[in-house]
Amino acid sequence: MKDQALRETVVAAARRMVELGLTHGTSGNVSVRAGPGFVITPTAVPWHLLVPDDLVRQDAAGVAEPGAGAPSTEWRIHRDIYAARAETGAVVHAHPPYATAVACLRMDLPAVHYMVAVAGGVSVRCAEYATFGTAKLSAAALAALEGRKACLLANHGIVTLGADLGEALRVAEEIERVAQVYLLALAAGTPRILDDAEMLRVLQRFESYGRPLPPASSAGRGGT
Repeated sequence: MKDQALRETVVAAARRMVELGLTHGTSGNVSVRAGPGFVITPTAVPWHLLVPDDLVRQDAAGVAEPGAGAPSTEWRIHRDIYAARAETGAVVHAHPPYATAVACLRMDLPAVHYMVAVAGGVSVRCAEYATFGTAKLSAAALAALEGRKACLLANHGIVTLGADLGEALRVAEEIERVAQVYLLALAAGTPRILDDAEMLRVLQRFESYGRPLPPASSAGRGGT
């Protein structure tokens, strides 16, 4: 994808985050892998004012291209995910209210609903707290993301990833909805959490979810 088209895709994803209620104001950030580096949203630019030229291209070490503005303060998380997770094509960081509320409890998001499996595991882990924009926070996020496509950041928000921006956004949207269900269930009583055995069955079913069925076998059919 050419640079301009790539930037337009990131801007569209950023605006979609606002539409979904995943972020507001200038909070959160979006990036997409671009060659050996990545393109990321800038710091302190309101989402409704964001244009493709505002985005910042950084190399694999996190060094911004000459003449670029300042990248998001959480650029380290994006850089480190791309370095550690070769399958990742896009990263989303947001402050959605329900997932952030769970993160403020410093709790993992358990399998209160089977759709937690969109994040690739039996739960969504909550990373240890660290000051925003620091290498310590990035390390905590990477640890919580091991084997997962999403994690909570304690007293902060959520990070999701995917093969592309569409997947990263879908994971963020679904985990926010599961967090909402979890908090509603906690308010009403004691939610019953799906056990690991059931979640492993769900994860196995998710492996083929949305894929076309194989061609029907002709064995046993009449004719030639």
